[in-house]
Amino acid sequence: MTNFIPSLTDWHALHALSVSMLNLAHSGKWDELIEQEVNYVQLVERIAQNPISPINTLQSEQAKDLLKRVLVNEAELKGLLQVRMEELRGLIDTTGKQHSVTTAYGSMSGKVLFPDNLTQ
Repeated sequence: MTNFIPSLTDWHALHALSVSMLNLAHSGKWDELIEQEVNYVQLVERIAQNPISPINTLQSEQAKDLLKRVLVNEAELKGLLQVRMEELRGLIDTTGKQHSVTTAYGSMSGKVLFPDNLTQ
């Protein structure tokens, strides 16, 4: 029965990591968030390899509660990542437009353009 105790510990660690990742997203620390994602995936894999015994209903209920909280955090994190993706998409669009303007008018840089007929 002691074989199942580490998996509940992993569930607590997963919840703590999901809270940490959510805090990183709220703080705009996107690079750190990506680094934590590797740890998150490894922890999920470890949990999958060490299931909680169905006989131990108390631990099973605790794991279910932790899973619900992790899923709530994941949903919020997904929303924050969606907003960030839209921000990045906007920046990429702006950069593309700036590049187009620079390309279109760059060859005229330093030249003064005069209209052919000033009387019109």
